[in-house]
Amino acid sequence: MNLLDSILVSLEGLTANKMRSALTMLGVIIGVSAVITMLAIGRGASQKTINQIQRMGTNVLVVMAGQTRQGAVRGGIGSVQSLTLEDAEAIAQKCPAVLKTEPEVSRNAQVKYHDQNTNTTILGTTPDFPSVRNFSVQEGKFFTERDVVEQKRVAVIGSTTAGNLFGKDSAVGKSILVRGIPFDVVGLLTTKGAGGPFGNPDDQIIIPITTAMKRVFGMLYVRMIGAEARSMDLTVEATKEMTAVLRKRHRLAQGTDDDFMIRNQAEFIEMVAQASQVFTLLLAGIASVSLLVGGIGIMNIMLVSVTERTREIGIRMAMGARRLDIQLQFLVEAMVLSLLGGTLGVLLGVVGSWVLARMTGWNALVSPSSILLSFGFAAIVGVFFGFYPARQASRLDPIEALRYE
Repeated sequence: MNLLDSILVSLEGLTANKMRSALTMLGVIIGVSAVITMLAIGRGASQKTINQIQRMGTNVLVVMAGQTRQGAVRGGIGSVQSLTLEDAEAIAQKCPAVLKTEPEVSRNAQVKYHDQNTNTTILGTTPDFPSVRNFSVQEGKFFTERDVVEQKRVAVIGSTTAGNLFGKDSAVGKSILVRGIPFDVVGLLTTKGAGGPFGNPDDQIIIPITTAMKRVFGMLYVRMIGAEARSMDLTVEATKEMTAVLRKRHRLAQGTDDDFMIRNQAEFIEMVAQASQVFTLLLAGIASVSLLVGGIGIMNIMLVSVTERTREIGIRMAMGARRLDIQLQFLVEAMVLSLLGGTLGVLLGVVGSWVLARMTGWNALVSPSSILLSFGFAAIVGVFFGFYPARQASRLDPIEALRYE
């Protein structure tokens, strides 16, 4: 019996017990669809985060305060307050590879407008922020260098915060209270899109850094310094120049650790991609358990089928069928069950990912590789769990099989 004949015989056997075959395939269908859906959600979340980082600028460098160290124990990033406004000015003036800098301080605070209020991020920075961070103003204007020097109480507001406070009304020209201090809204930022490691860029209020440090929060040090390299190719050179300038300004002796950290967007993207890959594989691994359960179901049903068809096996052997033919027939039946379940699981997974994305607003990216991986795994499950029943069938004694009732 050739392979085509084995497939036809297998289909006849499976259609003879439609309900049992459908229930057997159900485990594989659920497993394959779950794997595809989990991989789609993981890839979608990763891509959304990476896109947001890229929208922040591909040639942006970020200087963060460093870590404390007592013996072998290190504190968290930012546990050392070492960055100042003067550091940002020195980087802009003494680093040829750096085009602009923008120091930042930020804290969450309650903001009020009449009877509306919201808790949002208050970000203090300089007029170079839109250029360095790739933001734009949709309505009104950004504050000026003069506003920074004079510690003016002016604010540029994100679209989400504007919606929370003003609804559909224009935010520009309104007066809001930040920690009880009145600020005039002079600009509305263009929507960036929520999500990612930097929080929601649309849910923040941006004010002059001097106002934030001296009039609102009472700070002496900045949280971080954003720097725009003159080109993507100069980010490594810019990092070296910034390191040299900051070490000299902070009077760090040769051989001592830096009291700051410099990261670029490429490193952030790599970190996010690695974390997302681990998360995605974890989800896929959990979903794959369903496939294994489906495989056990296939093995169980195939063993029952061998028992039910013992006399048929004996007759076929008596008519000249080889053990290999018997083994191939039952192995093909297991494969057909698995592949049919895999096909239906792929369709359910693709549709399910789309429905889940529409219902929850998540990103879900179904890739051809995830479909091939799931389908291939289903085929392997069919071979692995179908081999033992097929082998048991081929090893039956023809005489005893003919006597079986």
